[in-house]
Amino acid sequence: MIFRPTTAADLDRFLPLIVTDPAAGMTADTYTARVSSGEYRHAWTWIADDGPGRTPLALAVWWGGPDDAQPGALDGLFVHASVPDADRTALAARLLTAAHEAYAAAGAATAPEYHLFLPSDWRGRPDTVAAVTWRQEAARRAGLPASLERLRYEWTPAAGLPEPSGRLVFRAEPDDEVFVDLFHRVLADSLDATSRKEAERVGARTQARDDVAFYRDSMPGDRSWWRTAWTPEGGLVGFGLPSRNHACPVVGYLGVLPEHRGRGYADEILGEITRILAAETGPERVRADTDMTNTPMAAAFERVGYRSDSCRLVLSAF
Repeated sequence: MIFRPTTAADLDRFLPLIVTDPAAGMTADTYTARVSSGEYRHAWTWIADDGPGRTPLALAVWWGGPDDAQPGALDGLFVHASVPDADRTALAARLLTAAHEAYAAAGAATAPEYHLFLPSDWRGRPDTVAAVTWRQEAARRAGLPASLERLRYEWTPAAGLPEPSGRLVFRAEPDDEVFVDLFHRVLADSLDATSRKEAERVGARTQARDDVAFYRDSMPGDRSWWRTAWTPEGGLVGFGLPSRNHACPVVGYLGVLPEHRGRGYADEILGEITRILAAETGPERVRADTDMTNTPMAAAFERVGYRSDSCRLVLSAF
């Protein structure tokens, strides 16, 4: 058995492994479209190769931005139906481990996260639970033991644009250092587990600077959309980052300074983000997500007209 990245010549051999599955998250058509866009690459598509001319026994597909040097996340993991259930997890784990070792040798600091896109009630669906369970165990064995569940939200024009209340004044701010300071300040008692976890690992100030760099350099949204939020009297309350990913406009990030929390300002900032994205992109939808445990943010999404029917399970190294 050889674990290796694919080449274009392998395409017809491995595409049949991409089958309908409650936790798969992709189709063969999705794969070929994203190869064309540069989000999927043969160097980031790995197979368990059982010999020339044979259908591979396992397939793993990582995603990244068209300009990225390293993949950002694992998007799909498949094992051929001929592999016994008792061997499926071990085979998938060996494939992921081989790819993780190659990415580390190429300079990756940690193994890419594994993102599974699921219905919000997936724990009540036995077929989905089964499809998630073996994948989660394979990821754990390959060095991704931590898990985080995030609710996914969507706003559409049918929901109507939230009207500004006048409680906050929004200003464009070209100085990145202002946003570094704001990201740093909102980390205090934040309910965003991802931000807290990263801050514990690298330090709060470094995490704040990394966040600004990520939204500025890695997301294709326009930097000029970013806003700071103020009271009419001139008190700084927080900030909002309208953005977009490679699929659609998104609520990139919003934060309320600790001393102003509990006053409904998140609703106001989220409303402004939505209005900017509606004006700048004319979207069919705006997407967002928040940690399952961040109930105040989830409630703000609901009040502003966002609705959730799915979640994202993130498996990571820490």
